[in-house]
Amino acid sequence: MSPPQETARSSGATAPEDAAAKVAGAAPAAAAAGGDERPVAVRTVDLHKTYSSPRGDVRAVQGVDLDVAQGEFFGLLGPNGAGKSTTIGMLTTLVVPTSGRAEVCGLDVVRDQVEVKRRIGMVSQNNTLDNDLDAFENLEFRGRYFGMGRKDARRRADELLEMFNLTDRRKGNPFEMSGGQAKRLMICRALVHRPQVLFLDEPTAGLDPQTRVNLWEVLRTLQADGQTTVLTTHYMEEAEALCDRVAVVDHGKVLASGTVDGLKSSAGADTVITVTYDGPPPDGVAALREHAAVGRVEITGRQVRVFAREADGVLGDLVAIGAAAGVGVTDAAQLRPSLETVFLTLTGREYRE
Repeated sequence: MSPPQETARSSGATAPEDAAAKVAGAAPAAAAAGGDERPVAVRTVDLHKTYSSPRGDVRAVQGVDLDVAQGEFFGLLGPNGAGKSTTIGMLTTLVVPTSGRAEVCGLDVVRDQVEVKRRIGMVSQNNTLDNDLDAFENLEFRGRYFGMGRKDARRRADELLEMFNLTDRRKGNPFEMSGGQAKRLMICRALVHRPQVLFLDEPTAGLDPQTRVNLWEVLRTLQADGQTTVLTTHYMEEAEALCDRVAVVDHGKVLASGTVDGLKSSAGADTVITVTYDGPPPDGVAALREHAAVGRVEITGRQVRVFAREADGVLGDLVAIGAAAGVGVTDAAQLRPSLETVFLTLTGREYRE
């Protein structure tokens, strides 16, 4: 039984099985990703998507280039409307690219849609479980849909329910589950057919902190088993906790990519000194940009942020400059740069709808 082309409801992810079994049958990739010697599992080249609207064309994705290696946990970070979900939509065959190329497991997502669907799993932001079926049936039917025999599909369903601590919800209605339980069941359903690449679109959006952390543990288990995963998120701590590499996306473009530590280093500082004055920052603050140890100075309202390679004396200078101008310091902090620092530096601080 061959799966027909699926709609947006279709999802899939990989189970903690032998990594070799998970990638069996994949088309060989042409090159290694980002210097990694592993084959490429996901690749985009100059990928574009433009939507037409009554108010004109909307360029949702503008020339995205990505490489994700087999077994890698890769994160797409960006604010709302950055183009993350559209990129995932193209990679999972739900959105047709306007131009450029996208490949999954060496297969073109436009020409080889059915074969791509066999090899991927997708967990969307919204609950797409079938509420006419109980939890077990959602998994069993997914297995049968992908060609598994009844016995194997039922065994696989039980295996996943136990793995994700959902055995006691076996006969439960998915829409009577908590948000965390439903999300875990969606991942289970995605894992039934052991796909080679798992796509997660904002998987923890709307979940409470405890549920989010518990779900991270589930994803780490898959990661340790060699599962190739592409995650979209705007939670910086989620990316830091899970991702081998990340790409920061905004306005449909990749602004930066690399390891989390590499991107932090790219902030041009070992330390970020933040000072809030009780009045407008004095003019002398801007002169710190000429300091050899200072990479950048940002002034926002009454707050000053100094990115310094050597922090010694910088905080004292900020206090002294303020005192000389008759402006006091109401708050001060000295921290190493975070992924959030990099993210805000690249995407800005304005509100997004």
